[in-house]
Amino acid sequence: MEGDTFKHEEQQADIKPVKKKSGFKRFVRNFFILLILVAIFCFYWFFYNSFSQGERTGILIKITHKGNVFKTDEGEMWLSCRQMTNPEKFYFSVVEDSISTVLKNLQDECVQLSYTQYRATLPWRGDSKYIITGVTPIKKD
Repeated sequence: MEGDTFKHEEQQADIKPVKKKSGFKRFVRNFFILLILVAIFCFYWFFYNSFSQGERTGILIKITHKGNVFKTDEGEMWLSCRQMTNPEKFYFSVVEDSISTVLKNLQDECVQLSYTQYRATLPWRGDSKYIITGVTPIKKD
């Protein structure tokens, strides 16, 4: 019987009490995890989630390759295929080189541009929130 008591006491001595994390440390850790998740969501929402998609038709005025660190193609278009005295201008950015090449060949022509609009700009994507995804030349009658 004494041997059983000795084993029981030995087993109790090996068991160490589990140290609980303090509530404040757990709160701070969870707060920072939540803060990082919110920051990732906001970054995605403003810079990569498209706000709208559409098409604009008009005369392509210019397409330029500019930028200090990130060289991007930027364009300007009058929103009318007829000569007007004060047409509204549409400013856009081009990411794909193939579209940029087509646009350079269509300057002073009537074109239809397909675009994706984002909520904010990124330096490597251009100065405009409007990113051109396609171009179609319009034949004048």
